Amino acid sequence: MSNARMAYSKVAAPRKLEAAIANRWDLFPFLMVVMVLLTLVAIFHVWSRVTVIDLNLQLSESSRSLKEQQQEQNRLTLEVASMKNPARVEALAKGELGMALPTEQQVVVVR
Repeated sequence: MSNARMAYSKVAAPRKLEAAIANRWDLFPFLMVVMVLLTLVAIFHVWSRVTVIDLNLQLSESSRSLKEQQQEQNRLTLEVASMKNPARVEALAKGELGMALPTEQQVVVVR
């Protein structure tokens, strides 16, 4: 009989069902905190990706607008250069305004 008692003392006692359920409920607050943190991280990740995409769209729109403005500036610079051409100015003065080059009698030298 002493052998039977000794063998029985080495066997683990079965866990009670109530204790197992209580241990699960002890983990519930910890699991809830983990779930809330994971949800917050996921929301932040999605928000940051949406913000990056939004900023990329704004950047591409600004780049397109800048390119258009540079083309417009180049066109206007060319137009100004053609308007300042002395031959064009002289042709407009003679044709539209009826002007003519001064004669020798019309020129007065100031000293």
